Amino acid sequence: MPPDYDRSLPAGIVARVIPIDLRSDTVTRPTAAMREAMARAEVGDDQFGEDPTVNRLQERVAALLGHEAGLWFPTGVMANQVAIRALTRPGDEVVICREAHLLWFEAGGAAATAGVQLIEVGAAGRFTADEFLAVRKPAGVMYPPTTLVSVENTHNRAGGVVVPVDNGASIAAAARDVGIASYLDGARLWNAAVALGRPVADLARPFDVVAVAFSKGLGAPGGSMLVGSRAFVERAVRYRRMAGGAMRQVGIFAAAADFALDHHLDRLATDHANAQLLASVLTSSPVFDVDLASVQTNIVVFRLAPAGPEAATVVARAAEAGVLVVALGERMIRAVTHLDVTRAQVAEAAEHLVAAAESAVPA
Repeated sequence: MPPDYDRSLPAGIVARVIPIDLRSDTVTRPTAAMREAMARAEVGDDQFGEDPTVNRLQERVAALLGHEAGLWFPTGVMANQVAIRALTRPGDEVVICREAHLLWFEAGGAAATAGVQLIEVGAAGRFTADEFLAVRKPAGVMYPPTTLVSVENTHNRAGGVVVPVDNGASIAAAARDVGIASYLDGARLWNAAVALGRPVADLARPFDVVAVAFSKGLGAPGGSMLVGSRAFVERAVRYRRMAGGAMRQVGIFAAAADFALDHHLDRLATDHANAQLLASVLTSSPVFDVDLASVQTNIVVFRLAPAGPEAATVVARAAEAGVLVVALGERMIRAVTHLDVTRAQVAEAAEHLVAAAESAVPA
């Protein structure tokens, strides 16, 4: 029996000691080689701009994304919130894609910290330039002026859907034409670039400001970055300080990100293939409703059929079998593949999910 299982249980009873964790690609642990790179990192006080490893990473990522300058952040939510704060004023309106991370997963930060309201457009992770222009509001006494449009690529709740290069570029161009700033929430932009087979700069360059994360598919233990003009980064430094993001010897995190860019970028295609495997197994059960066309990267969002059990029940039963996933709603579940799970483990997880769901179907 594999070492992942408890051998002390009675014959015929199998339980995982080490779960297959598909809750998120943020659960990855640094590899031994990444830990070595972190231990060797040259560090300094980043608040004073004196951490050489952070400074090099900021320059590297800005160049990779086709922008002038970069600014390191401890988390992606902080990067998103600082970007909104620096690009808007209280009372403004921000156009986002329906079910965007900015609305669903940031604890109301846009309203609380930037004082803006969010308006959703589009569907299934995407919207068009025309849809954006149709909802924008002009400056005036009655309306909250639209001053920012945000695209999420890949789109989390839509199942890791990729926004194509032309789609994003057309939105950014339309915004520029009417004097509105554009922002790309690219926490998983590395996945989008690999899925499209395009340089990441092709996706990032059209936007005024772009965020990327190192702690998701790339597997670093923390860190995100905003890139944009030097003038934008100078403004963002102040707002990062307000948010408590002025850190010290963070070169250890920057070294992990540097290592990930060197060693974990191309392998994202493996995660994408494993997500497709998971989705294909789930479609074999009538209990699940899976849109295979939406499985474009490393996220699989699937729904429970009307006659099936609720998501919370399936999540709980899967956990008992040693598979961890997340309920995104009463009848919706998300699983995310990453570098800490093998193809064999993903196949096993899929079987357990099917068994968990089918065993919970109401009589």
